[in-house]
Amino acid sequence: MDAVRAGPFGQLFRPDNFVFGQSGAGNNWAKGHYTEGAELVDQVLDVVRREAEGCDCLQGFQITHSLGGGTGAGMGTLLISKIREEFPDRMMATFSVVPSPKVSDTVVEPYNATLSVHQLVENSDETFCIDNEALYDICMRTLKLSNPSYGDLNHLVSAVMSGVTTCLRFPGQLNSDLRKLAVNMVPFPRLHFFMVGFAPLTSRGAHSFRAVSVPELTQQMFDPKNMMAASDFRNGRYLTCSAIFRGKVAMKDVEDQMRNIQNKNSSYFVEWIPNNVQTALCSIPPRGLKMSSTFVGNSTAIQELFKRVGEQFTAMFRRKAFLHWYTGEGMDEMEFTEAESNMNDLVSEYQQYQDAGVDEEEEEYEDEAPLEEEV
Repeated sequence: MDAVRAGPFGQLFRPDNFVFGQSGAGNNWAKGHYTEGAELVDQVLDVVRREAEGCDCLQGFQITHSLGGGTGAGMGTLLISKIREEFPDRMMATFSVVPSPKVSDTVVEPYNATLSVHQLVENSDETFCIDNEALYDICMRTLKLSNPSYGDLNHLVSAVMSGVTTCLRFPGQLNSDLRKLAVNMVPFPRLHFFMVGFAPLTSRGAHSFRAVSVPELTQQMFDPKNMMAASDFRNGRYLTCSAIFRGKVAMKDVEDQMRNIQNKNSSYFVEWIPNNVQTALCSIPPRGLKMSSTFVGNSTAIQELFKRVGEQFTAMFRRKAFLHWYTGEGMDEMEFTEAESNMNDLVSEYQQYQDAGVDEEEEEYEDEAPLEEEV
């Protein structure tokens, strides 16, 4: 904390907005959610309340955390549910670092992630899924960095975070905000886990020397290699997606490109939502770029990610491995079982909507309609 205060960004924060404890949660979700984190959460809420009171028009909250550890996962989800209680009508957007497919930092990651997803399904409005492995891939493949640091990874995430909120902060022809994003992106309340991307990708300090056009941005933005979560949208279908353009961009170009994408790749979009691409335009580009675009996609392929974590969870939970660390903090086995089944339900919901066609849906409703009339 002192390092942050003394660093270049120390001046950005009010000194009394730093809240910290003396101990960590030690990669234990229960410590973050029920014991260590619960002691701190009231102090955090006081700071949040004070900041919220200073707002003229509070849009909502953005929370950055990881799902694999104890503090971000356990205390992060506790904070989300507490803020939800206090501000039920404000947007809750989380930028969640999900476990990577090949690289695992923590042995108990599947437990922590499953317990967190269980909370996020209920308490968050929009969850932008990011994973470190995908970020490393982008840094090494696209940006050609031989040894990327966390600073480089954060640079990518910050570009997306800035892009998502850009219309709140700057004027534009076609505005969007967290609430509009949610209204256009979330067809069913539980399915709010998004994949994100950004174009053009540039490394820190380097600026794009090449002029980019709307077609190029669109192509890069919909490229699977550009996604910041390791799940390939070609294995699923888009329920909805959103493209936020910044800079001197002609509205017509954007609309043409979006129509193009939908026509050419119609098999990757569900057909029962006819216009599933939302667009937004903001006139002010990011520093050092002429124009840029941020991509947010609600694809059924995100289920791969939950499936993978679920399988690892089941393997460990069957043997009750490591459970004593959690029960020792007052958790119950039942909570694990609930979290597991909630995540499995989420996966099957995504699968159900991936397989659904226009006709099937209509037939279902035709069968149901007479029943309602009788009532």
